[in-house]
This record gives sequence, C-alpha cells and structure tokens, in this order.
Amino acid sequence: MLQFSKLAAAAFACGSLMIGIANAETVLRSSDTHPDGYPTVEAVKYMGDLIKQRTDGRYSIEVYHSAQLGEEKDTIEQTQAGVIDLNRVSMGPFNGIVPETAVPSLPYIFRSVEHMRHVMDGPIGDEILKAFEAHNLVGLAFYDSGARSFYNTKKDITSMADMKGMKFRVIQSDVFVDMVNALGANATPMAYGEVYSALQTGVIDGAENNWPSFESAKHYEVAKHYTLDQHQIVPEVLVMSKASWDKLTPEDQAIVRQAAKDSVVKMRELWDAQEKKSRDIVEAAGVKVSEIDKQPLIDAMKPVYEKYLSTPELKDLAARIQATK
Repeated sequence: MLQFSKLAAAAFACGSLMIGIANAETVLRSSDTHPDGYPTVEAVKYMGDLIKQRTDGRYSIEVYHSAQLGEEKDTIEQTQAGVIDLNRVSMGPFNGIVPETAVPSLPYIFRSVEHMRHVMDGPIGDEILKAFEAHNLVGLAFYDSGARSFYNTKKDITSMADMKGMKFRVIQSDVFVDMVNALGANATPMAYGEVYSALQTGVIDGAENNWPSFESAKHYEVAKHYTLDQHQIVPEVLVMSKASWDKLTPEDQAIVRQAAKDSVVKMRELWDAQEKKSRDIVEAAGVKVSEIDKQPLIDAMKPVYEKYLSTPELKDLAARIQATK
C-alpha cells in the first residue's frame, strides 16, 4: 500500500508538472527607448493585457522601457536576430533598412495628423508593414510621434520669407538638413541636450519639435514663438521578430496582430491628451502660436523629394499617399 501511495503521489506530481508546463505563460520581451508612462510604452502594455486575456494567459508582454535593452539601432538588430520579441521604433532608423519607410518620413507628405492616421490605417499602411517581412521582421502597427513644427527666439513666422537666414537646430539627419536649407534657413545639426543653452545664448535662432518635447525640454522658456507648420508627421512602428512570430500558431498570430491594432486606439488617446496638456502649458507661459500658409513650404520641397524618392516604386508610393483623401 505504501509503495502504491508513493507511485500515486509521483504520478500526481508528474501530472501537475505537465499541467503546469501546458499552462505555462510565455512572456514576450518588448523594447522601447521612451520612459515608463510614455504613450507608446503604455500602449504596448495595454496590448499585452489584451493578448493575455485572449490567449487565456498563455502569452503576455513585458515592456523594457527607457532604452533598457539598448538604443534603437541596436534593438532593431536584436529583434531581427530573435533576441528581442517586440520593438517600438521611430521610423528614421528603418529608412536604410526598409526603403518604403523613407516615404512617410518626408516633409509635408501628410497634410495633417488626421491625414497621416487615415493613410497609415489603410491599405498603404498595410503595404508598408508588409515590407518589413523581407528583413526578418513583422510589422504590426503604427503609432504617433506628433507633428513637428518650428519655434524660435526672434519673431512670429507667418511666411516662408520670415525664415530666410535664420539658424534652426535639426537632428543629425540628411532629410532634416535638406528640408531646412530648402526653406531658405540654415540647418544646424546639434545634440538634443545642447539646444536649450544654444537658444538661450543665440548660437541658434530656433529649433523644431512636437508639443510634448517643446514643453518637457523647457525650450518654451527661451523660445516664445511657435509656428504651426507641421512639416513632419512621422509615424512610429511596432514590429515583431520574424523568429518569434513563426513560433506562434496561426490563431495566436491573429490574436497578436489584432491586439496590436487595438492598442493604436489607446496610444492615440494618450498622445492626444499629452499634446493638449503640453500646448496648454506653453501657451500659459506666454508662447505665441502662429499659423502659416503651408503651400509655399510644400512647393519648396520639390528638390528634397527628387533626392529621396530614388526609385519609381517610392515615387508611386509618395503619389498615392498624397492622393489619399
């Protein structure tokens, strides 16, 4: 009897272990360079909650925010290699990997935030997401990174002529440099952390960014003129490692893809609220917001487009984006 009890206990333990293995939760690692609480970080957490619910706890997501897994260039390579499962990345670092991503990065390619969302939520967005598959990545969804506009310490800018000869800080990107120079201003590539003092001391006249960055970096304390030109409305992208994707069943792939799409709604709610909060703060601090006729600025981008739309396919993609109502 004792021997039987031992055997029964062993069998029960083994059975429990097998049930535990069968019900084991697979935690997908996701990278983001933004800090905890940022809209993209919270959106991926929300996506993880949806996946956990819809797979009955078999899958979840752990978000490593604040560049814990590395800067974007490094994490892209890790995601391609299958070391990282999911990754939220700005569009810029992908321009040299997935050629199609260069098109949504062009100045004035989108007429408004609403236009960008409409395009990226539709068949053109799906086409760009699909282009990632040739690079060991699966494109899941597009998030917002806001509309970038110019601000300066000198004057209200209400026309392109007002920008002539002014020095604007830009990120270290050929597209940004070419854009500013095409507008008749002088592009000054500079590290983000140096911008406040450069504005304060007159090394530069202005810079460009979205509302939350303008506010959080305190640039509004020294640059009191913000021009709502929205020259770049570049989406960010959520991708999954192809190696991780291939481990999922078709049913679980469908769940992950739908959860990613559903997370876009959450991200935009958070982003829109943050933008309004930031704009309210800077306007209360005395920043003057100016409107501008965008058409002359758009027309000035012709040489920039000719330079970066280097193939018939990219030209066609740009034309279809601009033709989307």
